[in-house]
Amino acid sequence: MYKLITQQNKARRGEFTTAHGVIQTPVFMNVATQAAIKGALSSVDLKEIGCQVALANTYHLHIRPGDELIRDQGGLHKFMAWDGPILTDSGGFQIFSLAKLRKITEEGVSFNSHVDGRKIFMSPEDSIHIQKNLGSDIMMAFDECIEIPSPREYVEKSCDRTYRWLVRCAEQGDGSCAPRGGGTVPAPRGAEEPSPRPALFGINQGAAYPDLRIAHMKRIAELDLPGYAIGGLAVGETTEQMYDIIEIVEEHMPEDKPRYLMGVGTPQNIVEAVARGIDFFDCVMPARNGRHGRLYTWSDGGSININNERYKDDDRPVDSECKCPVCNKFSRAYIRHLFIAGEMLAMRFAVMHNLYFYNTLMSKIHKALENNTFNELRRDINVICESAG
Repeated sequence: MYKLITQQNKARRGEFTTAHGVIQTPVFMNVATQAAIKGALSSVDLKEIGCQVALANTYHLHIRPGDELIRDQGGLHKFMAWDGPILTDSGGFQIFSLAKLRKITEEGVSFNSHVDGRKIFMSPEDSIHIQKNLGSDIMMAFDECIEIPSPREYVEKSCDRTYRWLVRCAEQGDGSCAPRGGGTVPAPRGAEEPSPRPALFGINQGAAYPDLRIAHMKRIAELDLPGYAIGGLAVGETTEQMYDIIEIVEEHMPEDKPRYLMGVGTPQNIVEAVARGIDFFDCVMPARNGRHGRLYTWSDGGSININNERYKDDDRPVDSECKCPVCNKFSRAYIRHLFIAGEMLAMRFAVMHNLYFYNTLMSKIHKALENNTFNELRRDINVICESAG
């Protein structure tokens, strides 16, 4: 259930209740694709750096170690020792981006595993079944992520198929994905009690065609699902195109449901998307950039490359405003040394700092919306980011 607390223009401050806690929105979901953050962060670390939601991936966990194994271990919460909310992506994006050989039919998608090449078939029903085995709180509908640009005729057919797949996701036998109602579903083996019904989010597609985006959003909104996402962005379009698509789709998204912008983005992208009415975000960027030495800051153009020679003897923390465990104890010089020396600790520190930065950004957005100062925060973030270079 989504509760709107306050709103400044289109920017929203709210809460979304799940079986494993209340999510304060807007929220950045820390990406634990294979039940772990790349960069050697554990679930204990996620708590320390202010993570609200862990995002895991259906495709990867189905490939290894296997969703049935995770089910038999008591579900994903117990498996990774995380007691907060978990969102699982449907696997659709990974199938379309990682599988070199795939065949799309009305029934689903046949593809070869990127790990060992074995042939796999996944239908909308299979995706939901896997996500139930994982025991997630929020399940994403199975869809096709369409490349930008793509021929209009193909996009039209794909949107129609994605809608039909969404209906199939919402019509699972035990009703756990049903748009309305309460109740419970059987607990994963090893869990102490039945799990409350997970929430199913539908995904808007339509590439960069405004009319197709609008038509698809109107159609899926009629299903009255617990939440909705805008998918298929950050896959080739310009930033201006992305913002335009958000604006035209947002007008047709239910006001009483959370809105999720999938796979986006930079701190500036997040602030601008919040200003356009988005509530949920995820992106591998902060962890990936951290592993390569790109660290986010509240000055210095928004980030620094810690590998640069200039930080060789810099005894300051990565960011003087940051209260993360890394900035509280370690200097730029030391972190740079770890990177140059090839120490694993370098990536751990960098990823921890970057995710803390993103989670702090969301806290700043919460406070700004509560204090009616979001426009000022938006301006400040844009000034910092645009001063890069």
